[in-house]
Amino acid sequence: MNTFSGFKQLLEIKRYSPNTINTYIGLLLAFQKFIGFNSTIESLTRNNLFNAIVRIVKANGYSYSSHKQLIGAIKLYLSEIHHQKLDFSPVYPTQKPQPLPDIISAEEVKRIFEAVNNIKHKTMLTTVYALGLRSGELINLKIADIDGNRKTVHIRGGKGNKDRILHLPEKLHSLLRTYFRKYKPEIYLFNGQHIETYSAASLRKVFTNAAARANISKKVTLHSLRHAYATHLLESGTDIRIIQKLLGHNSIKTTTIYTHVAKNRLINVPSPLDFL
Repeated sequence: MNTFSGFKQLLEIKRYSPNTINTYIGLLLAFQKFIGFNSTIESLTRNNLFNAIVRIVKANGYSYSSHKQLIGAIKLYLSEIHHQKLDFSPVYPTQKPQPLPDIISAEEVKRIFEAVNNIKHKTMLTTVYALGLRSGELINLKIADIDGNRKTVHIRGGKGNKDRILHLPEKLHSLLRTYFRKYKPEIYLFNGQHIETYSAASLRKVFTNAAARANISKKVTLHSLRHAYATHLLESGTDIRIIQKLLGHNSIKTTTIYTHVAKNRLINVPSPLDFL
């Protein structure tokens, strides 16, 4: 089985962020499994490769960004390791208008957590919400990044290869202690079954299954927990620029989407009818 170790080493030499490396390797492994281990990515004809990309995107319900990352991973792998230069424009996703996200309420978040019995799964989802993390940031969290004495969490190599320091809530700290005593991870906070880090696809499945058991009717993904984190902070009165820093956004424009979905910002605006 191809573990893409040589490609991983190349990405490390080129100083790609840990999040990007793990995302690319995870997507390549998932794609290799999808096409079967009797063939390799580099041996596929152009048509067969493109057909497989279309099929896996549809079968796994990849978002626009995951679709784009998959193509980026395959293109870079073929180019750097096998010197194959391909034009992926026929299967590259077209940018569609970004609809406002469906925001899950605090009560719905609680229902999702209560629908999870496995302490490891519950701790992972709780950590995403409690800290507003991207999936890659959670997967790459190491035990050494948690400072229980200072009550901080060090997020390393986030989007744009930026670090940030977040407050460790006491409720999360308590849950992490319970999880740690049972699973005893060694390096990464959440390790996979047979690999050092937890699979991004498995993490998404954990959330999807929990949301289904919690009877969440909204269109949600794992990233909805990050959206909920930001929106709930805004609704509680946290300044938008502080939320920008907590989320690790480069631009305030990215963060202001939450001003359009924060409930109190909308409900408290009077109707012109009230002035009559």
